[in-house]
Amino acid sequence: MAYEKINVTRMSGALGAELSGVDLAESLTADSVEEIRNALYEFGVIVLRDQDITPDQYLTFARYFGDILPYPMVQGLPDHPDIVPVLKKEDEKVNFGGLWHTDTAYLEKPPVGSMLLALDLPPKGGDTIWSNMMMAYETLSEGMKRMLDGLIAINSATKGSAAATREDRRKDAAKDDSGLKTTAEHPVVRTHPVTGKKSLYVNFGHTTHFKGMTEAESAPILNYLFKHQTRPEFTCQLHWEVGTLAFWENRITQHNPINDYHGHRRLLHRITLAGEKPF
Repeated sequence: MAYEKINVTRMSGALGAELSGVDLAESLTADSVEEIRNALYEFGVIVLRDQDITPDQYLTFARYFGDILPYPMVQGLPDHPDIVPVLKKEDEKVNFGGLWHTDTAYLEKPPVGSMLLALDLPPKGGDTIWSNMMMAYETLSEGMKRMLDGLIAINSATKGSAAATREDRRKDAAKDDSGLKTTAEHPVVRTHPVTGKKSLYVNFGHTTHFKGMTEAESAPILNYLFKHQTRPEFTCQLHWEVGTLAFWENRITQHNPINDYHGHRRLLHRITLAGEKPF
């Protein structure tokens, strides 16, 4: 794909690209927004460095690409509730979302995409890894594809592995989501509504079992898929710097923030974008 308004540098062979020539403190032209959107579809993860922006400018950028989806479970900033702090304090051992997952797959309409802006970082560590779920699906055997096509996965916010990563933030910033449904059924193989490409849509953080099967019956297949999804050749890794903004497609990627910086503070601000029911 040709880009005229932005410069694009690939992060790995599988996915990810760093974009330059974009200053989010300034208004973006329609052509620039379209090229950024195209880069997101092409690479799954896009990264903008050296963005010195206010919360309002951050939200303005996000709204170019869709409606904001309030994050459940944890409160946002007092003056900007649609921006959620992703924080690990110096004395904490568990990092928020610290496992392989696709964001809030337990919602009936999971987010189309998510953004993180780095504000405070440890001196070393704290990188994030993404993995390409289109590539994960494409490299399955034809027999496995036939078995998975048409299967429905049950996804839950209460799966212990993911729920445990929210506990520190819920102690000091819990949101009352008593009326929110946090279990959802989604196709194991979903189709991208723009590109038409298929991707593998189960994840270790939220997927508990297949519809019509028990957790014990589902476990051998799911455990294989969870391992397959994170093969190194499907991934890219981002080393954060203050002012780095990462924007990724939840429909075709998974991510995992590496928890290797105990004793240090790490703060990023997150915005999620509303999506459609997977099909």
